[in-house]
Amino acid sequence: MSNDYVVGLTADGADASGATIFGDIGLERLDQAGITWQLLPEIPVHGPVDPAALAGVDAVISFGHIPFSAELVRQVPRLRHVARFGAGYDGIDPVALAQEGVILTTAPGAVREPVALSGLTLLLACAHRLVENHRVTVGGLWSTERGKHRGIGIAGRTVGIIGFGGVGSLFAQQAAALGLKVIANDRPEARARADAMGVELVDRHTLAARADFVVVTAALTEDNRHMLDAEFFAAMRPTAYFINVARGGLVDQAALTRALTDGVIAGAAIDVFDPEPPADDDPLFALDNVICTPHALCWTEDFTRNVSASVVEAVIAASRGEVPATTLGRDALDEATWRGAERAGVSA
Repeated sequence: MSNDYVVGLTADGADASGATIFGDIGLERLDQAGITWQLLPEIPVHGPVDPAALAGVDAVISFGHIPFSAELVRQVPRLRHVARFGAGYDGIDPVALAQEGVILTTAPGAVREPVALSGLTLLLACAHRLVENHRVTVGGLWSTERGKHRGIGIAGRTVGIIGFGGVGSLFAQQAAALGLKVIANDRPEARARADAMGVELVDRHTLAARADFVVVTAALTEDNRHMLDAEFFAAMRPTAYFINVARGGLVDQAALTRALTDGVIAGAAIDVFDPEPPADDDPLFALDNVICTPHALCWTEDFTRNVSASVVEAVIAASRGEVPATTLGRDALDEATWRGAERAGVSA
């Protein structure tokens, strides 16, 4: 390992002391491995990234969704590794980066349970109308409103999961354990996994029509942006709830707002928005039948502990010339020309 290996922390999630929005992420492990870390200059999430901001670093720990394009990394020849602090990699093409000799790692296994549990938390909050009853209690409405916000409960209810990958399948197990009937929508490749779990795979329109709760756990791609639109909400039951813990870009947010305003659906619980951060006067915030959280509901102590371990281990492995197990687009990577192998003197 070179003794001048430098890791940059993106300023959207950390400060110069190493404190992050997730808490302590174990940067002392980098120190112990002889790796230097530093805070990068501010990098815009929406807009071109100045290559000078990445000068002098071998790896980046990216807390948000800064785009790293093939064109960008071409202009930063020292960079060998982008480590996303989470499972998503919006705005990054891992194959294109691999072809340039730069690896992208994520931490999908570490986020599955916290994200699935955040979806379950929101489902139960909707089923019991938690927020409305909170407002009754703290708003001086005990005598006049108590009992007027009865939830639908979960007995005999159906939950439809959009996206049956790692998070979606774990959420299905949690929901089924509570007695909910589970159906799902995903690509045909998910059928074997769904069949093994006793989950019926259906098309989106059928899911919308049958589900009492729609829970979104799909990954965002260029092909499915705004796939949950006015037509989808019109197909939902008027008593149903829409819950999104995946990505805001999967949803036509204006259409969702109209559906909630017009009573097309009963309510929603949203942890993700399009764009992020949302405007302070987003019309969703004025609605009484919506729960909104700031894309942070899964940020628990176990989330930070497990994601931190995954990310730091990947950074240390790459600093030694090893391709981490969490690398995406690995088939497109030529380990003989990977920048990490070149710097570490490692042959394929």
